[in-house]
Amino acid sequence: MKNVFSIFCLIFSISILQAQVNNDSINIDASYLEDQLYLTLTYNSLIDKPKELAQNGFSGGIATGFIKDIPLNRKGTFGLALGLGYQYNAYIQNLKISKEGNKNICVIADDYKSNWLKLHAIDVPFEIRWRNSTLNKYKFWRIYTGIKASYIFSSKSKFSDINETILINNISEIKKVQFGIIFSAGYSTWNLYVYYGLNPIFDNVDLNADQLDFKDIRIGLKFYIM
Repeated sequence: MKNVFSIFCLIFSISILQAQVNNDSINIDASYLEDQLYLTLTYNSLIDKPKELAQNGFSGGIATGFIKDIPLNRKGTFGLALGLGYQYNAYIQNLKISKEGNKNICVIADDYKSNWLKLHAIDVPFEIRWRNSTLNKYKFWRIYTGIKASYIFSSKSKFSDINETILINNISEIKKVQFGIIFSAGYSTWNLYVYYGLNPIFDNVDLNADQLDFKDIRIGLKFYIM
């Protein structure tokens, strides 16, 4: 809850900054704000993974939220934005997570019916924005890039074969705070979206005596709703 409270304080601070910008820019033609709802659909691909770890199904994600815009020039073609949202990501792969005493262990599974990892997180995206929009032009080209911080508040894995089904909730080895580079570009509602993870999904987990440091890249479509 402390992390959630900090995020809301950050959003509030940006709102005060935005009000100050607007007060100082009364005559700016593009003092309109591109505050937007967004929806992102992605395919999730694991990178920096050991050779024996393989994805064997569709790993997908969905994210939604609200992002607040602060124009930086008179035409409104450049700006900053800060948002708050929710994301869900699923990874279908052959990494089996099971319990050994009070500890979770990871091994590569060979034969199974299903095996997945699902994560739920709160997102705080921060973007630097370029667009060729105007006060009355709602369809325009955009290039947005920045960084996204995520707090994973729920994690769950399931492994199932002919002998057993293992369900694990709130996996302690998951690195709860994640950072990634974000990029979106396109025209009007439809935009290409890329997320590049900067830190490993797992924290201090070994696989065959090697550190398990895989990250993810998410590629898909991002829809902005004015």
